[in-house]
Amino acid sequence: MADPDTLVAEIEALGAKLGEAKASIGQRIIGQEAVVELAIAAMLSGGHALLMGLPGLGKTLLVDTLATVMGLSANRVQFTPDLMPADILGSEVLETADDGSRNFRFIEGPVFCQLLMADEINRASPRTQSALLQAMQEREVTIAGEHRPLAAPFHVLATQNPIEQEGTYPLPEAQLDRFLVKIDVPYPDRQTERDILIATTGTLETAAREVFTPEELIAAQQIVRQMPVGESVVEMILDLVRSCRPAEPDAPDVVKRAVAWGPGPRAAQALMLTARARALLDGRLAPSVEDIAALARPVLGHRMALSFAARAEGLVLEQVIDEVTARVTRVEAAA
Repeated sequence: MADPDTLVAEIEALGAKLGEAKASIGQRIIGQEAVVELAIAAMLSGGHALLMGLPGLGKTLLVDTLATVMGLSANRVQFTPDLMPADILGSEVLETADDGSRNFRFIEGPVFCQLLMADEINRASPRTQSALLQAMQEREVTIAGEHRPLAAPFHVLATQNPIEQEGTYPLPEAQLDRFLVKIDVPYPDRQTERDILIATTGTLETAAREVFTPEELIAAQQIVRQMPVGESVVEMILDLVRSCRPAEPDAPDVVKRAVAWGPGPRAAQALMLTARARALLDGRLAPSVEDIAALARPVLGHRMALSFAARAEGLVLEQVIDEVTARVTRVEAAA
């Protein structure tokens, strides 16, 4: 581990480079600063992100721009009900050589890249969705009994339409948990939409430029893991995650009453990493409890579920998370 002075210098240099990256992304993505920062934070943390939003809000454009700015080789897979695992992972084919001999040759699928865009991931069958589980967790795939490592770094940025549920297969809890964050992509405000209208309907098309290389992104991920985290931040992470589990004796009443199941330890790990990345993007040397509060929804929202009775009452999961976060924040402030 680097000495403190060296680490501070590396963090400051990385912060300046991230500023260049955000400026380059801003050439193509107008507005949506919070969405862009969360996506970058997920990549700095070495994780995957699930982008939730209606069609036409720039999700695909964001992923394409991130691939360019981060210098990553990228592939896009349009998930459909007839998509098979081999369409993602690849398959072996039998070839006949000129001398008449026959051998199997492996043809790599689109997962063999550094940034995979899984477009409308919930449209594929569970069998096909599960093909990504090993790739997302272990950064390798097993085909015909052979382990095949993926490129480094490797990230999956998946998109999902939150309203069109006909002909879709909901993602299982195990796969949702593999996504470091769930990023909600909202409608732009009026001024932003006006800027988009003017910028995208002319003859000139703005292009993003490469800022990072894959090696520099891997180095940045290592710097994020070396950033110091204060004891108060660690305690808030533990308090927040454990307060969202209905079986915990100290869980708030709203959690015991409304939550069917809560987040596991992977949620705490995600909060620890993304809080560091968020602080870095903000030009700070260490995360704060405010970072944890801001990341509660993106990190916890897809790792919890409301009970049927709570949904029948009209409760929304985001309301529960906000209430628990506010309660934990008050406790930490009073400590």
